[in-house]
Amino acid sequence: MTADQDHMRHAIALARTNLGNTGVNPAVGCVIVAGGAVVGEGATQAGGRPHAEEQALDQAGAAARGAIAYVTLEPCGERTNGTASCSLRLADAGVSRVVIACEDLSTYAAGRGVERLRAAGVTVELGVLEAEARALYADYEPPKA
Repeated sequence: MTADQDHMRHAIALARTNLGNTGVNPAVGCVIVAGGAVVGEGATQAGGRPHAEEQALDQAGAAARGAIAYVTLEPCGERTNGTASCSLRLADAGVSRVVIACEDLSTYAAGRGVERLRAAGVTVELGVLEAEARALYADYEPPKA
């Protein structure tokens, strides 16, 4: 088993903590790792806010610069409330790599999160433990345009 798989399993476990309690938003887990140590983690909270990435970044603080973020579902590329998207927050925090289990088909992500990260120079890897994480989203109905 690789370190990427270990950290993604941790993110999946975090997402499960609020499964079914996040309203219309999916239950997402995020783990931020710097130098092999977890420096931040989060799970989408009851009602859908705050997002997992926001919590993990807040916890990591400056340690997020150059770190790796493990996220169970593609970070949002846009927010309904007009605040900074999770993909923008990750890029602005200076993470060097984002490992994503599943793509999000929501109109607020649908490749835009990945595109924003890559445009900012962040390395993105998709599909780590995708089948395991996909089970979290069996009942998730992504919003469509």
